[in-house]
Formats: sequence, C-alpha cells, structure tokens
Amino acid sequence: MTDITKAVVWQAAAHLLAYPDERFWRRLPLIREASEPHFGTFLATVSDMTPGELAAHYVDTFDLQRRCCLYLTYYVDGDTRRRGESLAALKQHYRAAGWDLLDDELPDFLPVMLEFAALDPSGAELLEEHRVGLELLLAALEERESPYRHVIGAVCAALPPITAAGRARAARLAAGGPPAETVGGYR
Repeated sequence: MTDITKAVVWQAAAHLLAYPDERFWRRLPLIREASEPHFGTFLATVSDMTPGELAAHYVDTFDLQRRCCLYLTYYVDGDTRRRGESLAALKQHYRAAGWDLLDDELPDFLPVMLEFAALDPSGAELLEEHRVGLELLLAALEERESPYRHVIGAVCAALPPITAAGRARAARLAAGGPPAETVGGYR
C-alpha cells in the first residue's frame, strides 16, 4: 500500500470512527468516493441503517463496552498514572510536529491519531506503537460482529503485520485486561 493510499485510509477511518452526527452523514458520499475499496463492507452496512440506529450502535459499542475503547493507551495502561504519562508523551509528539489538539481532545483518541497519521509521516509510528491496542479493539469488534470491525481491519491492514511479541502481548492483555492501580488498598 502506498503512503498516499495509507493517508486516505487513515483520514477516512478517522471520519468513520467519529460519532455519526449530521457531519458524518454529510461527508459519507465523499468518503465513499475516496475510499470505497477499503471500506465497502462497512459503507454497505451503514447505508442500510438509519442515523438513529447507527448512533445507538456507536454508543453501545464504544461508550458502553470497555473492550471496545477508542482511547488506545487504555489497553496497555488502563486507568493508571502511567496512562497520564503516555498521554503527555503523545501530546509532546504532536506538539513537536507542529500539531495542536483542541482542548476537549485526548491525544490517544483513535480518530485523532488517525488524522495525525494521515497528515504527518511520524503518525504511522504512533499507530504501530499502539498496534496491540488496535488488535485488541479489532478482536472485540469481531466478537460483537460490529460493522466497525471493517474500519479497524482496514487501519490494521495499512500497518506492517503485528509481530509475534505483539500478538503474545495482546493475548496476555486480552486474558487479564488492562492494568489497574491499587490506591489505599482499594481497586
């Protein structure tokens, strides 16, 4: 896959993984035209859904299922202090590339990371660093038979194959879940 094709895939995926509001539906024809070969199955599925049905599926999938989290540092850091360090490092990476986040955006939100990867060559490295999280998300979406599995599948296909060590780490995290901190004896 060429760098330009990867950029198109990542930009389209960033849009497709955003909450399906009016802007989502207005941009869908352009996304379809630009990236049909990569997202055809997803696009065909959502074209059969009403906006309300897709919005309900999005909320049920990404807001109510911990295993389908769009915040990639969550998979390896959980809700720990280490996650705060990971978020700060991502912000620094964006800043070094001349990219500023909006105040309400977390740097590990997958659509943000994909948009960055589409615009800056160093973004591909960030996605590769979070490949384990992407694989865990893909597995959870496949288990739920969510149409979003096709979007994450296309994102993963635009990256180098996951390593054996990455696959083993993903299996360990899938079995045990993200790390948790014990504070004051409580979890």
